[in-house]
Amino acid sequence: MKIVDAAVVLTSPGRNFVTLKVETDEGVTGLGDATLNGREVAVAGYLREHVVPLLLGTDPHRIEDTWQSLYRGAYWRRGPVTMAAIAAVDIALWDIKAKVAGLPLYQLLGGASRDRVRAYGHASGRDLPELFDSVRALLADGYQAIRVQTGVPGLDRVYGVRSSPGGARPVVEDWDTAAYLRHLPKVFDAVRQEFGPDLPLLHDAHHRLTPSQAARLGKDLEPYDLFWLEDCTPAENQEGLRLVRGHTTTPLAIGEVFNTVFDYQTLVTEQLIDYVRSAVTHFGGVSPMRKLFDFAAQYQIKSAIHGPEDISPIGMAAAVHLDLAIHNFGIQEYSGHTELTNAVFPHAYTFTDGHLHPGEAPGLGIELDEELAAAHPYERAYLPINRLHDGTVHDW
Repeated sequence: MKIVDAAVVLTSPGRNFVTLKVETDEGVTGLGDATLNGREVAVAGYLREHVVPLLLGTDPHRIEDTWQSLYRGAYWRRGPVTMAAIAAVDIALWDIKAKVAGLPLYQLLGGASRDRVRAYGHASGRDLPELFDSVRALLADGYQAIRVQTGVPGLDRVYGVRSSPGGARPVVEDWDTAAYLRHLPKVFDAVRQEFGPDLPLLHDAHHRLTPSQAARLGKDLEPYDLFWLEDCTPAENQEGLRLVRGHTTTPLAIGEVFNTVFDYQTLVTEQLIDYVRSAVTHFGGVSPMRKLFDFAAQYQIKSAIHGPEDISPIGMAAAVHLDLAIHNFGIQEYSGHTELTNAVFPHAYTFTDGHLHPGEAPGLGIELDEELAAAHPYERAYLPINRLHDGTVHDW
């Protein structure tokens, strides 16, 4: 079997997605997700100009060799654009291999380690009544674990509270760390009083805090028994997590902006975190994610694959197959997709009673409606940026 063609599809059924479609001489095709929110065209160009020519004529079954060739052969390693492109190839080749075997991908990864995959949803509100309504809506949808994001008094736009539409320029959100640190424990106190002690609650600080501020927040949130505190400080400074870990027992989740296992070395070996948060689509695909989870498992650290709406259903399917197969699964982020997105990417995975299952279709269990995708062309859009009251750019 040989790869005879590979095409890159950009589509925007409500938001932008980058898809790689790999075709073989035996008529088996594979799909990969290369979406990198706000930099989609960069990845598409990398794939078209530099990766696709290297795939033609190669054996799609040689997944590890292809991965190493794309990673090591370019010399310029790592980085989100490179790793998103490699991820698309890796996911597509696993899709092909599993289809040839006539099995769902998780069976090639060792089979199921559980019957279903617990997911968490996103609740938010500008104030407590709005937040409570959001939590109730998720509970009604079946979610059994919920991320809580909230407005902060004095701030108009805060991460996670209201959707920020894309456009020719990034939306500007604002920030005040002191106000946030004062307000957030009160929010979780109110949520616990309203919804009880048993509902797993999560929160994302989204890289906004210094290590000492993160340590304070983790300590202040201990009475509310969070499932985790996510991205409490920019994790590129891995050593900073030593301070956080030394001052709080609140579980920590880190890594959605990481691209390789090297970003995790200190965090894992020193057991400074409890959950690894990378996305299959930004970490080089299924192959390196499985290796990351095996590495983390040696230190009793669990998986928590990044799964926002800007991961396409292809990337979500790959994540759920991994979730079902690995032993050290923790939880899966699942924001869901719009009806239009699901129509462009028909899929076999399902969400029932707060849990996901990848389904039993061969491969990833994903298709691409190319005609519908073409009817919704790419539109330039950016993630928001964050500024302090004095105008200084802050971490978003």
